[in-house]
Amino acid sequence: MRLLHTSDWHIGRTIEGRDRHEEHEAFFDELVEIADEEKVDAVLMAGDVFDSVNPSARGEELFYESMARLSNKGKRPVVIIAGNHDHPDRLAAARTLLRKHRIYIQGYPTLDPLKIPIDGSEVQLCVAGLPYPSESRLKESFTDINDELAIREAYDLKISGIFEKLTSSFSKNDIRVAMSHLFVAGGASTESERPIEVGGAYTVRATQLPEHVQYTALGHLHRPQDIKLSKAPARYAGSPLAFSFSEAGYAKSVTIVDVEPGEAADVKEVFLRSGRPLVKWKATEGLAQVHSWMDIQKDAQAWIELDVHMNDTPSMEDIHRLKKNYPRLLTIRPIFPDTKRVDGPERKHVAIDKLFKQFYERQTGGASPDDELTRLFLEMVNDEEAGV
Repeated sequence: MRLLHTSDWHIGRTIEGRDRHEEHEAFFDELVEIADEEKVDAVLMAGDVFDSVNPSARGEELFYESMARLSNKGKRPVVIIAGNHDHPDRLAAARTLLRKHRIYIQGYPTLDPLKIPIDGSEVQLCVAGLPYPSESRLKESFTDINDELAIREAYDLKISGIFEKLTSSFSKNDIRVAMSHLFVAGGASTESERPIEVGGAYTVRATQLPEHVQYTALGHLHRPQDIKLSKAPARYAGSPLAFSFSEAGYAKSVTIVDVEPGEAADVKEVFLRSGRPLVKWKATEGLAQVHSWMDIQKDAQAWIELDVHMNDTPSMEDIHRLKKNYPRLLTIRPIFPDTKRVDGPERKHVAIDKLFKQFYERQTGGASPDDELTRLFLEMVNDEEAGV
């Protein structure tokens, strides 16, 4: 049996306010094409269908039309679980109708696995599906535990126990997979997973993922990756589009899983062509270098973040010309010889007034705040910290 594992579509997600509906349309065209060419028997979607609990009508239309195509009029089962960005009730509202087309949607965690017959196969596909297991969706609270390590241990045991119950009726004569939308400790995250408890108390150890399955399909992290130390093969499929510039340079893919009863799963990546790349330009030679890149149509199809070294503040005419020539140029950050951009962990070692000065310089193109403005800013910070 051949399975296609995908996740984290985030339909409706924008980048710097720019619409990406066209990219999602292209992705679904490619997804259907891959499913057909690879002769996929079933599709596993591991959560975060939408980017919002209240998706637009346009986004929902794209979802339902794409699922109808992906299921091939009911010939190819599609199993979907809710992620943390999905509204469980809204996502699963049409589940009774969709199940007639062999599209199975799980909104909330349950202890009931799916057992799906596959056309042309004597075995069935058994899916231990665990939608995003937050405290509210599990209807269980861990807030009475004060220690973070103890919370993590309790949550870890809870998830492990759910998987054990979900897989207890699985037969070795069938195809056995698990699927969930959660954070496995040790997974590599990016800036685009928001808002989630990456690295916090609500994590699961890889060794606690289900053992009596042949593959665990994971969603939540946007970078495709295998999970080390799991007792059975487990993998994040990753998102089909790059959603933040921290993902610049990473290839996007879906995962194909070949599996037979009693045998180890054979896993491979199929890389995606759809989706515009996210590219960082660092023009150390000024605007002339930027114009030369534009003349040769460098990264013409990409979303671009630009850092440009300059001696003088760029005029509005300069900025307008750049944006007109490259409509997908999202941000332009002038860098002046006497300023230095501070990122990441270094920030915590910089005084708040100096950080404000650096922020003001970037926002104004190099101007410095006067003493009175800085004083007012510091007063606001002190009032906030004092709870005024």
